[in-house]
Formats: sequence, structure tokens, C-alpha cells
Amino acid sequence: MVPFSVLDLSNVAQGSSVADALQDSLDLARHAERLGYRRYWLAEHHNMPGIASAATAVVIGHVAAGTKTIRVGSGGVMLPNHAPLVIAEQFGTLEALFPGRIDLGLGRAPVTDQLTSRALRRGATSADTFPQDVMELQGYFQPTRPGQAVQAVPGAGLGVPIWLLGSSLFSAQLAAALGLPFAFASHFAPDSLDEALSLYRSEFQPSGPLAKPYAIAALPVFAADTDAAAARIFTSLQQHFLHLRRGRPGLLPAPVDVESMDALWSASEQAGVGHAFREAVVGSPATVQRGIEAFLQRTGVDELMVTAAIHDHTARLRSFELVAQVRDEIGR
Repeated sequence: MVPFSVLDLSNVAQGSSVADALQDSLDLARHAERLGYRRYWLAEHHNMPGIASAATAVVIGHVAAGTKTIRVGSGGVMLPNHAPLVIAEQFGTLEALFPGRIDLGLGRAPVTDQLTSRALRRGATSADTFPQDVMELQGYFQPTRPGQAVQAVPGAGLGVPIWLLGSSLFSAQLAAALGLPFAFASHFAPDSLDEALSLYRSEFQPSGPLAKPYAIAALPVFAADTDAAAARIFTSLQQHFLHLRRGRPGLLPAPVDVESMDALWSASEQAGVGHAFREAVVGSPATVQRGIEAFLQRTGVDELMVTAAIHDHTARLRSFELVAQVRDEIGR
């Protein structure tokens, strides 16, 4: 059976606070653990009022401390925003606290604007050294060598699993060359999904951590008891992405009736949002099962990472519960 996992941006919903979002993330992680999801990843974003996981390592510690068995990690840490040594120390600390449960997913995009990048004290060209930074980071997790001048404490010798994340062919090719597992961001940038997976598999070079390619795809899945109810909760993400495209990021909006969306976006904006989320699976359990089965058959991914920005926390818990039921039905 293909394992299912969770990607969470720790969205701050309208009418709630950052503290509420972080507590809801922990509650969802516990829910996912009970339902048999394999891992729970959190994403780094900066200068985004509607996302509470900017200090990603801190939030990972919060979630890992409140759960027992589920793997917890980053989906991902944007390495151009950080010095590799700092990330090695952060995730080495997490691995020391929660041994065998921490994943380090790395992205190449800064996922923020230029002013914020400067505030993070990283240069505009820091993404250009991503391959070298990944290899430097890998080195910090290896056992300390005699005479090694700089080491990660904690971190050295802990072998924290590193994943490369991406929405283009670059990270797929780099993951293949380094023999690392790969996760594709098809939840918002699906254009190169099939080509990236094919490239990753065809060019994969076995490594110490990984003998054969292992690929995850992230997929928006909004499940409810009926197709209409699922379509309604999906409008929160559609509105949120629309505001982001207009340069006005904000809190996760409350859902609206599907027909009301026509008054909120232009035809070109609707097409743009639809294109970004064209892989999304939205509907009742039967609809969701058909959509997920088709996606798995087409892509052949080794693991599916489900994400769902749903305004009402109870509805979000219910969605992941229904998806777990679909997973079990597919497995049978």
C-alpha cells in the first residue's frame, strides 16, 4: 500500500490567531498519527500573515514533542535563506530530542520577496550555491573527521535524512545525482510533475542513504461527505491563492458558496487558480478515491503527501479522516 503523509503550512484562518494555528497543527498531527499517516511535514514561508510556520524547526519541535510515532519534518526548509551549519545544528538538535523521527526536506526557492530575503541576511544569489550548500549540510551530519575544524553540535554523526524538494527539473536532477529522495510540489506547481519524476528515476545514482529512487508527490485533497460540501471548503484555498496572486497575502478566508466565486475573480484569474490546482482532488469519498487512484496510477509515486488548507478545523480533521479511509480502501 502506498503510504500517505501530511503537508501542513499551519495556516492562520480568519477569526483565529497564530497560537490557534500552531495548536491546530499539533492537533492535526496527533489525528494523523492515530489514522496511520507516515509523516507530518511543515513548510517555511516568511512575511506571510496567513502562515504560522516561519520558524520551521521550532514548530517541528512543537509537533514532535506532542506526538509519539509519526515522523515530523520540513517540507521544506528553504536552504538559500540559511547557513547550512545553522540548519545542521537545528535539525541535529531535533534528531537528538526525537531520535529516528526527524526528516529534513530542503527547497531551493527563497519563498519570499527580496526585501524579506535581505532581512534574513541572505543574498539575492544564495540559491545559486544550492548544490554546494546541500553537500555541505550532508557533511555536517557525517561522523566527525580527525582535524575537522567546524562541526555541527548536535548534528555530527546523526545522519538526519535529507530530502530534496522542488517544482522544476533542477531539484529532480540534483536529487538523482546525489542519490537522495525527492518530493515534488504538485500541490501548487504541477506543470513539470511527470517530466521531473521521469528524469529523477532515469538519472538516479544509488547512494549510501538510498539504493533506489524514492519519490513523493504533494497533492491537495479536500474531502467531505458530499461533493458539494467538499467544493465549498475548497473555496478557502482558492480565495487565499487569489489574494496571493494579487500581491495581498492574508489570513485563510472562510469558505463561500461555489457560485459566489464568480464575483470574486476575473475569468483570467479563475483560469490561473484552476491551473495551479489542476491536480487537486475535491469531493466525497467516492470521488476522492477515483481521483487519488488515477493520480497514483499515472505517477507511480512511492508516497503521497496530502495537503488541505481548510478554514474550519473540524472540517479539516474530517477531511484527513476520510482520506485515510480512502487510503485503506485502495490498499484493500
